[in-house]
Amino acid sequence: MVDAVNPTTIKANDLRIGAVTRVAMAAPAVAGTPVQAAVPTPTLANTMAAAAPIEASRVALIKEAVESGRYPLSPASVADALIAAKYEWMSHDAS
Repeated sequence: MVDAVNPTTIKANDLRIGAVTRVAMAAPAVAGTPVQAAVPTPTLANTMAAAAPIEASRVALIKEAVESGRYPLSPASVADALIAAKYEWMSHDAS
């Protein structure tokens, strides 16, 4: 029989729960060839983390427009965007 899961089923420092350890997977060996180290396959996260998604030409255009006064900067809209971003971050915080 399976017990129902509820908040009191598992408690901190429960000795029935074993520690989790990470195990590296070995590269498969082919008969007659030396075993080589496995080369990690690039993932989407690794590819995206390699460089920021910034268009340098667009940044240069905006920077030039701000310096020359042609880019409309509104302190109220900047503040609104910062407050909205903070609320978005807060909604994902684990409480």
